[in-house]
Amino acid sequence: MNTIKDEVKSLLNKLPDNCTIEDIQYHLYVIGKIQKGIERAEKEGTVSQEDVEKRFSRWTTK
Repeated sequence: MNTIKDEVKSLLNKLPDNCTIEDIQYHLYVIGKIQKGIERAEKEGTVSQEDVEKRFSRWTTK
């Protein structure tokens, strides 16, 4: 399992040399959000495509 430092190093290696601090912060923010989403899905489960379509159909039909 990679440590957070390993993940940051990997990110820095993937970004272009002329990236800004804001670019790095944005990518770290996105990675953090994705990791939290995965953890939440593992704890709480997910919703099937069919259920999502049913829920959205309530909002889109009049």
